Amino acid sequence: MGVNPFFLGLGSQCSNGYGTMLRALVLTSYLCWTHGMENQSMTPEEKTTIRDQIVEMFDHAYGSYMKYAYPADELMPLSCRGRVRGLEPNRGDIDDPLGKFSLTLIDTLDTLVVLNKLDEFEDAVRKAVKEVRLDNDVVVSVFETNIRVLGGLLGGHVMADMLRQRGDRMLWYRDELLHMAKELGHRLLPAFNTTSGLPYPRVNLKYGVQNPLSRTGTESDTCTACAGTMILEFAALSRLSGETVFEEHARKALDVLWEKRQRGSDLVGTVINIHNGDWVRRDSGVGAGIDSYYEYLMKAYILLGDNVYLERFNTHYTAIMKYISQPPLLLNVHMHNPTVSVRSWMDSLLAFFPGLQVLRGDLKPAIETHEMLYQVTKQHKFLPEAFTTEFRVHWGQHPLRPEFAESTYYLYKATGDPYYLRVGQSIVEKLNAHARVPCGFAAVQDVRTGTHEDRMDSFFLAEMFKYLYLLFSEKDQLPFDMDDYIFTTEAHLLPVALSTTQPPCRGNSTESPSSQEEDLFTYSCPSTQTLFPNNPSFAKTIRDSYKYLTGVGRAFHASPVRGIELPLHDNRIEPVEFLKSMGISLTPLNEAAMGSQAEHKGVFRVKLVAEVSSSPEEEEVVPLIVQLISPPFLGRTVLTAGPAKFGLDLTKQEHGVKGTVVKASPYTACGPLENREQVKGHIAVALRGDCMFAAKARRLQEAGALGIIFIDHREGSSSEETPLFQMVGDGDSTGDVTVPLVFLFSREGSVLTTALEEHHNVDVLLLPRERQLGHDKAEKPVALNIKFRLADEGEVEEEGSARGPTLKFVLEKGKVLLEEEEEEEEEVEEEEEEEEEEVEEKEEEEEQQGSSLHCTSAPGGGSTEPSCAEVQTSSSDPSAPDAEP
Repeated sequence: MGVNPFFLGLGSQCSNGYGTMLRALVLTSYLCWTHGMENQSMTPEEKTTIRDQIVEMFDHAYGSYMKYAYPADELMPLSCRGRVRGLEPNRGDIDDPLGKFSLTLIDTLDTLVVLNKLDEFEDAVRKAVKEVRLDNDVVVSVFETNIRVLGGLLGGHVMADMLRQRGDRMLWYRDELLHMAKELGHRLLPAFNTTSGLPYPRVNLKYGVQNPLSRTGTESDTCTACAGTMILEFAALSRLSGETVFEEHARKALDVLWEKRQRGSDLVGTVINIHNGDWVRRDSGVGAGIDSYYEYLMKAYILLGDNVYLERFNTHYTAIMKYISQPPLLLNVHMHNPTVSVRSWMDSLLAFFPGLQVLRGDLKPAIETHEMLYQVTKQHKFLPEAFTTEFRVHWGQHPLRPEFAESTYYLYKATGDPYYLRVGQSIVEKLNAHARVPCGFAAVQDVRTGTHEDRMDSFFLAEMFKYLYLLFSEKDQLPFDMDDYIFTTEAHLLPVALSTTQPPCRGNSTESPSSQEEDLFTYSCPSTQTLFPNNPSFAKTIRDSYKYLTGVGRAFHASPVRGIELPLHDNRIEPVEFLKSMGISLTPLNEAAMGSQAEHKGVFRVKLVAEVSSSPEEEEVVPLIVQLISPPFLGRTVLTAGPAKFGLDLTKQEHGVKGTVVKASPYTACGPLENREQVKGHIAVALRGDCMFAAKARRLQEAGALGIIFIDHREGSSSEETPLFQMVGDGDSTGDVTVPLVFLFSREGSVLTTALEEHHNVDVLLLPRERQLGHDKAEKPVALNIKFRLADEGEVEEEGSARGPTLKFVLEKGKVLLEEEEEEEEEVEEEEEEEEEEVEEKEEEEEQQGSSLHCTSAPGGGSTEPSCAEVQTSSSDPSAPDAEP
């Protein structure tokens, strides 16, 4: 019997903790789960139609790559050509996966088999074997090359070997892809030559790391996921090739990360020093920088049968659910003080986590977080690269990431709920409607504007179409039994039978923390009946609490009572106490006042006694400019720039900051500067990417830069198409950064860099846009002294003014006086007489001077008693004292 990879981790392999993995694997996974209801809300014909549509979309994307881009690494779908590193503008770390090894072809190999495109698969394997080289003089990301290329070669080999053993295809195949994988593995191994065992983030495919020609090896930091996402591919390579060195190095890196966890919270940080193991960034979450580290601990247990990985995962998972998971949100906290949230936004990479929770069997929070993500996609069409805890866009890009589709697939397989088929259908429809272009599918540059980016990453073909196709497929419609395989983080397929090919490496042990609490899912195989007895609609019940989380789709009903919907489940705290903990005092309201709305589940109606301030709809971003002031520009070239949340505040500098522009070397300013002397006393220009804005700023400031201009690495971006944003720090204090920082999008940046190339010495001025040199300044307002009096109707009707209470403006040279009078019967007659006498005297004086002025106010706008205030108005003509205010 096979083992379904989607369910292997669900029950921690259905093991009691003492048996071997193999004994656990022989259990049919469906025994652990509901048999799944037949999809009543989507007919088989509908599923077939959508599945055929997915195949057509794949053909369009893959066919465009092969027609317009191959043998290049990636397709540029707007330009209809291939992206070759070095021939296109540098995009910083986005280009790190590109190694001139036909990346998209290799990353797509096993997808072709899943989609039953066996002829295309055989042709692709022949091309890879004959035409792909792995010894290019290119610096690549160790992490990306491992998951995309090494994983792609291994997945392709596993599929080719399976087809060859059937005897009707690939009979010519002699493990060529495995030999290529082994060659690539040896080219990645030099990255592990560090004192700690954590790998360098980059390696030169031809020269390694230490060679003087390698152009790398100066980095000191790497992300947790970068070091902790090697074990599946490296262990599979070891067990398929018989060379243990790969698994040993990957295991060592995991051991270091485990030892460096914060013992009090059992959390890990985001960035770590590869030489001494010190944490560089201590923010902890489940998104970018950490995500696949947790994923690979669970899947390493599934693939390799080593309990140590499960024990480590369970320890981390307990900490995640204690500190990071606040359903439906997944926050980032400080690893040493996990009760402190370090940022108010989430990144889209955390969308994989509900799928990992499904593997663990923890369905309730998986359903909750997935539903939150779905609501965000309904609001913005796609998941923005980052969004706030109020579900507003933080970073608007969407590079066609597959993580949300991945979690949708896992949840459908776990619950059998046809709701997730409809979610998958919406993904298909939005891709066709908003990302499809004549030469493939283009990434979305900003979900708010819908503009495209000339980019189609290889993971779109490797993952997105695989998960969508499997979502709408039955087991008997697939060319092989998926139960025999597990997905890598790039959705490549590795056989779970690898657990029996060799024993675990020596010395792999994990101490069991004494405080570790075991729960229902630690060593048992959960079922939906156990979790949700006699409740086939349990998933819907959970989702309903978040149906209108972002406000999308909620019907408006006017009501004197304001409803507040809060996620109050699983807090072990009563709603009233929860609100009181937020500083909100509650007063029970009469149920009759709630009317028919009382039946809405999860909505609590309260009277807010305390003052509660709401967040602004959009955080204000003050536009800055980079103004070129040296000849021949002389201030006529003005580039719109975005600000930073740290560094010198240019809005408080009367004359801005002026200096000569110098390009940093290296351009990303992420390594030791090679032109420190040139940077000193000048305004530095650096490319976005490879490291945090704050790290670049500190390095350039230390070199003596007067200011810093960052240029976007995303080709074609511009301030006309993408809203400005504020650059943020690295999670730690940025008070030490004291120079001004501005951000230019790619098009504006190219104007500056072109000017620098042509004229060498270019002086610029950094300042707010409103203070741009050469702009005509507004004339100074002219102050007029005005006296206001609320007149009676009868006083002005004869002059043609509108009926109702009026304001009479009286110009005089004395002090400014505003008097308002409202028609009221209750006023004392003596006061009225005094006022009228005073007005009559004034009017007589005005008639002589010819300077009276009347205007009508809103009815009832007067005050019940006279009041005085200073009033100032302006005129564009100082010689016209009678101009209306």
